[in-house]
Amino acid sequence: MALSPQQPDRRAELADFLRTRRARLAPRDVGLPEGSRRRLAGLRREEVALLAGVGITWYTWLEQGRDVQASSETLENLAHALRLDGKEREYLFLLADRPLPDKRPSHGKVNSELQRMVEHLEPNPAYILGPRWDILAWNRAASLVFTDFGQLPEERRNLLWWYFTDPVARQRFSVWENYARCWLGQFRISWGRYAGEPDFVELVEDLKHHSSEFRSWWPMHEIYGRYQGRKEIEHPLVGRLVLENAMFRVEETPGVSLALYVPLPEEETAAKLQRLLESA
Repeated sequence: MALSPQQPDRRAELADFLRTRRARLAPRDVGLPEGSRRRLAGLRREEVALLAGVGITWYTWLEQGRDVQASSETLENLAHALRLDGKEREYLFLLADRPLPDKRPSHGKVNSELQRMVEHLEPNPAYILGPRWDILAWNRAASLVFTDFGQLPEERRNLLWWYFTDPVARQRFSVWENYARCWLGQFRISWGRYAGEPDFVELVEDLKHHSSEFRSWWPMHEIYGRYQGRKEIEHPLVGRLVLENAMFRVEETPGVSLALYVPLPEEETAAKLQRLLESA
């Protein structure tokens, strides 16, 4: 929903509000490296765009007061990226002419419609991630290809925790370190949105304690784009699987995303997935 042409004052106020909130933050406040010498105080526009998961051009237009659309999820991500408190967040939604949603999505549940959708994506592996990368839902294909997520303790049913601490993950992914650093760099953006929240802090501290790689790489502040593309998996029953991974945001639930893996025309991956499902 765009602000109407009859609301230029509201758009100008929103633009000015975003600029002032950006100017008061330093990179260290949001878990980003300081980088090169800065002429002006505050975050750069591209840093806010990165933390909020939006395009730099779109965010620039928003700060320029142009008549652009901003969904509730995007506003929620901007609120987290700019470290807005409760009243500032409410004001942001008011200026954008959007109803104020609940402050945070549930970390532990998805609705029945999402669960059914994931199940019907078979034979393609798929799962739903929460804001902290907790695995909220998955289909049978995902359990057969990766691991039986249902057998993991609920408090440890988290993609990063599984990938960095479970030996099965190291066995499944042929280039474990490459994927680990990529996923960690993407999680860093989620951390930037929610840094300081107790459940995020607890996860990071636990991973530092249990994974030497995580402990070594976390202070580097590496940032990556969305973790999608080609994935090669060594499966103990059917051999090598070559899949393409893509991530999709769940629009009505801020911070929640769908991960989908589809077979590439190599290594007879599609036929192998079908055999796995039929033999389970």
